[in-house]
Amino acid sequence: MLKHRGFPGRLPGTDYQFTIRRPNPKGVTEIIRRERFRDRKAADRRADSAFMEALWYHFGEEPFERGNLDAGRLSWLFGREVVPAEEPFDPESYEALLRIDADVARQTFPEAFE
Repeated sequence: MLKHRGFPGRLPGTDYQFTIRRPNPKGVTEIIRRERFRDRKAADRRADSAFMEALWYHFGEEPFERGNLDAGRLSWLFGREVVPAEEPFDPESYEALLRIDADVARQTFPEAFE
């Protein structure tokens, strides 16, 4: 599992996790598309925005390996702002390649690109 050095481990001052420390011994957690409803807490929305900002800062529009990025946090963006960068895509692989759909991400999280 690739560890993304310099990537923030969590949203400062919260327990919102951005990375994992070690591979899951029970198997890789699958990345799924989670629905974001309008009534989500402000802290959840802040975590999504901060995570998108960190992804953009570290990877830009280049494809990146999932590595130690948290599957739960990726799942909130997957299928919209973060999309597969390879076919076939394996959502249960630490080596899976992803990329940011910059147009969608800028529209959803404009503050992450300032």
